[in-house]
Amino acid sequence: MTPGKSARTEPEILKMPAQKMAAVYARGTPGQVFPLVLPALYGSVYTLKFDLKKSGGPSFKIGGLRARYPDAHLVPMEEWTNVIGLPVPEDTTSLPQKVGGTEVKIETWEYGTVAQILHHGSYDQEDNSVERLLHFITDNGYEIVGVHEEEYLTRPDAKDPRTIIRYRVRKK
Repeated sequence: MTPGKSARTEPEILKMPAQKMAAVYARGTPGQVFPLVLPALYGSVYTLKFDLKKSGGPSFKIGGLRARYPDAHLVPMEEWTNVIGLPVPEDTTSLPQKVGGTEVKIETWEYGTVAQILHHGSYDQEDNSVERLLHFITDNGYEIVGVHEEEYLTRPDAKDPRTIIRYRVRKK
């Protein structure tokens, strides 16, 4: 199941499988961090894609960019830890490092039961969507067991930016 395919503007609970990811870590505001690390992340994943194609291996579609903010609720935005990732094939064991100074790691992002909502609008206007999602989680007898995650369905400069806001959850 592709997460973005079922997302809608009303909160929902669904199951997602774990996902192998190419990931970079950085500290600071997303607006400052993303331009610095995305060339390394996309460079590694696109090189992996083209290397597989050249060797006759299976092709894969590069999925949507995701980011996790594990300490967003604990520290000012300037100090946030940004974990930014792109899905890669499950059998990926190494990634080419295309940009010096930014290590691209392979890791598995666990999911299971998640609660998510589709936010339309700019990132600085997410508060209402996040609050709706948090109330939905509590009202339906769930609790959050994972970090705040966003999946970007459009570019930041899109006329109508769309972002899935997601948390791993479990029944209380």
